[in-house]
Amino acid sequence: MDAKAALGQFKQIRLSTFKGIGTPLLVLAALGMVVLPIPPFLLDILFSFNIALALVVLLVAIYTDRPLDFAAFPTVLLVATLLRLALNVASTRVVLLEGHNGADAAGKVIEAFGSVVIGGNYAVGLVVFLILIIINFAVVTKGAGRISEVSARFTLDAMPGKQMAIDADLNAGILNQEQARVRREEVTREADFYGAMDGASKFVKGDAVAGIMILVINILGGFMIGMVQHGLDFSSAVEIYTLLTIGDGLVAQIPGLLLSIAAALMVTRQNESGDMGQMMMSQMFDNPKSLSIAAGLLFVMGIVPGMPHVAFLSFAAITAGAAYFVHKRIKDKKAQALELVKKGPVDVKDKEPKELSWDDVRHVDTIGLEVGYRLIPLVDKGQGGELLSRIKGVRKKLSQELGFLVPAVHIRDNLDLSPNSYRIQLMGVVVGEAEVRHDCELAINPGQVYGKLDGIETTDPAFGLEAVWIAPEQREHAQTLGYTVVDTATVVATHISQLLSNNAAKLLGYEEVQQLMDMLAKQSPKLVDGFIPDIMSLGNVVKVMQNLLNEGVSVRDLRTIVQTLLEYGTKSNDTEVLTAAVRIALKRMIVQEISGPELEIPVITLAPELEQMLHKSMQATGGEGPNIEPGLAERMQQSLLDASQKQEMVGQPAILLTSGMLRSTLSRFVKYTIPNLRVISYQEIPDEKQIRIVSAVGQ
Repeated sequence: MDAKAALGQFKQIRLSTFKGIGTPLLVLAALGMVVLPIPPFLLDILFSFNIALALVVLLVAIYTDRPLDFAAFPTVLLVATLLRLALNVASTRVVLLEGHNGADAAGKVIEAFGSVVIGGNYAVGLVVFLILIIINFAVVTKGAGRISEVSARFTLDAMPGKQMAIDADLNAGILNQEQARVRREEVTREADFYGAMDGASKFVKGDAVAGIMILVINILGGFMIGMVQHGLDFSSAVEIYTLLTIGDGLVAQIPGLLLSIAAALMVTRQNESGDMGQMMMSQMFDNPKSLSIAAGLLFVMGIVPGMPHVAFLSFAAITAGAAYFVHKRIKDKKAQALELVKKGPVDVKDKEPKELSWDDVRHVDTIGLEVGYRLIPLVDKGQGGELLSRIKGVRKKLSQELGFLVPAVHIRDNLDLSPNSYRIQLMGVVVGEAEVRHDCELAINPGQVYGKLDGIETTDPAFGLEAVWIAPEQREHAQTLGYTVVDTATVVATHISQLLSNNAAKLLGYEEVQQLMDMLAKQSPKLVDGFIPDIMSLGNVVKVMQNLLNEGVSVRDLRTIVQTLLEYGTKSNDTEVLTAAVRIALKRMIVQEISGPELEIPVITLAPELEQMLHKSMQATGGEGPNIEPGLAERMQQSLLDASQKQEMVGQPAILLTSGMLRSTLSRFVKYTIPNLRVISYQEIPDEKQIRIVSAVGQ
């Protein structure tokens, strides 16, 4: 390291050291002021510093984008309040000890503030000062304290709903693990901030009460000390000690009022990024109707006899001018939008029509999304649409889970759809559709909520849960009641994710499998060399992988899959047999994805008599599947559904354990009716795992 770099590093360390000791020194100085006498000159410096500190805190609170960006505010508020109280104690000591020497005995700052407010009339000055204290205590401090208390309570109540919303975004692929961690930390910081603000507001309220008490003590104590100990007459004592008391109270209450206003600004702001001044201007003065009505009322008041005509009529003219300009701006924007609509497609009437070619043949998209015209803002980045980025996140998450690249989603508008509807297609076939509201948010009932919401009742299109469309401003209230609240883009993205997961086998074709083989050849060339077509055809490999995906098994472990197919491919070309062999080879991954790392696996089994009957039925049909009568099939389906729901209620996976001969057939039997029930065979249980039978169907 050269000398210049070492010097720079030393300066940074020294600067950070000075930054770190500033607050401890301030606290120690405040404690020292309570005990040690302070000369008037030093009091002037400290009072000036206190006022400057309050101004800086107020301006930082105004220009902070979000409350959490000034998370240290409760601590700053506490330290500033402690400093102000210490200055009150120090100035009271000086006023009572040295007040008989004149109005400047306690310093120039106290004398100047007292003289300006009193203005030669002590009664008026005292009333003005009391009004200032009442404003600070009864209006600003009390209101800010109440808002802090309510905000802290609702923020803490809304934490579970916010955490569930983050988990929903994570599961939908909208967030990755790092982003979800940051969001969770932000939710925790928000709860900590508003909880700290609730406590800090109590300090501000106590400081206002202390200011009133110090005022009374200073006046009464000053009269007694001045007249009894120093022999002052009544008028002189009133003049000197009233001036000093009001001046002392002002230099303490003005910073207190500034900090109270800063606290009120912080707790009344929404926790979203944006400059407060710009937000107020845009939300208050963007409606020409309200400005026009206000101008009319000001004009009427201005022409009433006896009113100050110039003031009211001037503001009426200014407000009317503002209303005109806002109306003109909105009208220009609408005209521009209408002009773009009128232009429409390029006029090609005069052009010679070209000959048709194969390029004009339109093939179906692997994955398609059609939206009604009111949902276009969801997919238009220019209008703040987030659906494209959400779908990209869904594709990335599914590609990592399934083991192959999920094709792109082609999005287009469809005027044949209702305005708020969308339609999801796979290979040109509709697999899902729903109606959403892009200007609302969806509050989903996860199973336990603590109240009802005002809104439009519906069902979640992805999982069929009860839900309510609510206005965005109801989000916090809904989360407090236990609902999981997501925006419209997340609703559509989650629906797409669910459908793609259930139809993953349809997304994997010859091209995707060949890409996987090419990637494996770079890592293990000997393994792939001669595999296709010498051992197996590409079509059989595709079929085996589609079978795995159809049964909810990922193809991420491509090395194990190919090794198993190499071993069994020379013995059989039956893709069902090969799929069963691959599942046995992947048994550890399959079981881990279902039940996690626990050593004990809770399973549902078939009664021995029922399983034996199904075996005989399969043998009678030559392995084509058991011939089950409809009544028995219905009873089996209901029993399996009840057993799987019981497992869900206790938070455990629903697993049906059966023989290898029945596994494939039973998997197809429950795939669409009981999608959460996973079917595995005895051979797919790893050696180190133990099973625990929780239910036997057919007994």
